[in-house]
Amino acid sequence: MEPITHFLTGACIGRAGLNRKTAYATLAAVLAAEAADLDVLWGLAGPVEELKHHRGITHTFIAVPVVAGAAVGLVWLLDRWVKRRRRRRLASGPARPAQMQDPGAPIPRLPQRVHWGWLYGTALIAALSHLLLDWTNNYGLRPFFPFNPRWYAGSFMFIAEPVLWALLLLALIVPGLLGLVAGEIGARRKEFRGRGWAIFALAGTMVLWGWRWSEHGRAQSLVENTQVATAPVTRMAIEPYPISPFRWHAILETAEFYQTAEIDTRTGTIDSDPQQDVLFKPAVTAATEAAKRTPLGQVYLDWGTWAVVRDVGQAPVAGMDAPQLPPNRASDWTTVEFTDLRFDYSYLGTGKASGRSPLNGWVYIVDGREDAGEAMGGREQH
Repeated sequence: MEPITHFLTGACIGRAGLNRKTAYATLAAVLAAEAADLDVLWGLAGPVEELKHHRGITHTFIAVPVVAGAAVGLVWLLDRWVKRRRRRRLASGPARPAQMQDPGAPIPRLPQRVHWGWLYGTALIAALSHLLLDWTNNYGLRPFFPFNPRWYAGSFMFIAEPVLWALLLLALIVPGLLGLVAGEIGARRKEFRGRGWAIFALAGTMVLWGWRWSEHGRAQSLVENTQVATAPVTRMAIEPYPISPFRWHAILETAEFYQTAEIDTRTGTIDSDPQQDVLFKPAVTAATEAAKRTPLGQVYLDWGTWAVVRDVGQAPVAGMDAPQLPPNRASDWTTVEFTDLRFDYSYLGTGKASGRSPLNGWVYIVDGREDAGEAMGGREQH
């Protein structure tokens, strides 16, 4: 999932009762829930390196204890800084307590103690939640890497789900609003507010997952029991749309072509036009074979479970200069495009692809063998 969902989930995990066990529980949970996505920093080395390492080692079970430990380490540094600052303030402040200066002043609340064992357990749960959330969408992850390089994807949640945002935000905002109301009427302030709402949001997330999982299975059954393609289907995938759990995008593969379909599980209907929703498998050429051996090609084919590689001719790519060749060799280059059909549909529209996906890749091939440039999403790999 995107960072917003991980942030909100981590906050709810911390506020679901773990913040009653130790100080900094919510902070540690948020840090651990987000930390795995620091692998996006590989993007500084170029889009191919980013694709290669995104959801890589930081998104594995062997990394979870390390990620949790790193989050707790940052909290430990913060705790040391806070304690040092408090000691300095006490050393330079008045010797008498506030109550001796003003008997009507409220008794200051002692800071909550840090229980490092509980804090590490909180971070561990939050780090595991990152893997679980990322598994639910169709991008997937490799939780057993490097021992098992296989990608796993639930494909029943869209990568950015507004319904989930609303549910988690509700759990974090409502307790604060209720606290303001209680303060206005003079009610006693609760020390740990929002536990019930956080538990409600986390439970609601699981209910939403179960609902979407069920509809995903129903969509698959509809396709399996309907003659959609005009040839025997060798494999298929059901991809999600945001918000509605009843809308799904199907990809079917046959020996000679791919066919897509739009599914509505509420009505039980499947919409697919053999004239418009069919993509014939591209011809294998010397250029496409050369492109598959490039760094981009190897990374893309490792990740793209529905990758399509096609020679699109001399098509300049945005963000990457075309090969500069002598006039007598101007026709000796071509562009090879990499597309993953899992993301080649309009997520908010009718299901038809509306343009180039940021997950598409391109390679310039010269003389059918030489790589003259690689790019993804308008960014060139240097």
